[in-house]
Amino acid sequence: MEIIKTKKENELCIVLQGRLDTTTAPQLEAELELEGITALVLDFSELSYISSAGLRVLLATQKVMNKQGEMLLRGVNEDIMEVFDITGFSDILTIE
Repeated sequence: MEIIKTKKENELCIVLQGRLDTTTAPQLEAELELEGITALVLDFSELSYISSAGLRVLLATQKVMNKQGEMLLRGVNEDIMEVFDITGFSDILTIE
């Protein structure tokens, strides 16, 4: 998985490319430096797959961002959206 980060003042945008799974979830977790961030955008337009390990990272990140700002997911494809719907994540995440 490739991670492209762009930070502008208090906003952090992360583009994820490839698969967010057991192998790559720790990589994303390490890249999420959220101190002072009030707006987090995760761009999923080039993400092809997400596993339960990836869902765990999203849940932990959402909990942090609930306290200090907002988190938005963009470009979620049908397959990943189906995972979010089945797991109930579509109810707790803001998906554009």
